[in-house]
Amino acid sequence: MAAKILANLIVMGSGILARAFVQAYRQALANASKSGVAQETMQNTVRRASKVMTEQEARQILGVTEETPWEEVVKKYDALFERNAQTGSFYLQSKVHRAKERLETLYQNKGQDAPS
Repeated sequence: MAAKILANLIVMGSGILARAFVQAYRQALANASKSGVAQETMQNTVRRASKVMTEQEARQILGVTEETPWEEVVKKYDALFERNAQTGSFYLQSKVHRAKERLETLYQNKGQDAPS
């Protein structure tokens, strides 16, 4: 009999805690939407998910300037890509590759010769 009462108390207590948690969560969401935190969080999440490498970041990675001709960009790319292939850093290799891709589209849009 005592075990049955104890089990009922545990079940009732957990139900009360679950309802309190849901109510607190709803209130937190309502407060966040009033203060604009929810929209800001969503914007930051979308921005991080679709982050595209900037031209400045690509130039820093490859060590080139805006005046650098495409042939020099390719030479820098080849040297950095091969160096990272030898050391085994796939992350750096992918960064170098993405930087070249970013600058390649930029040079193609400018009308300079940027073969694939």
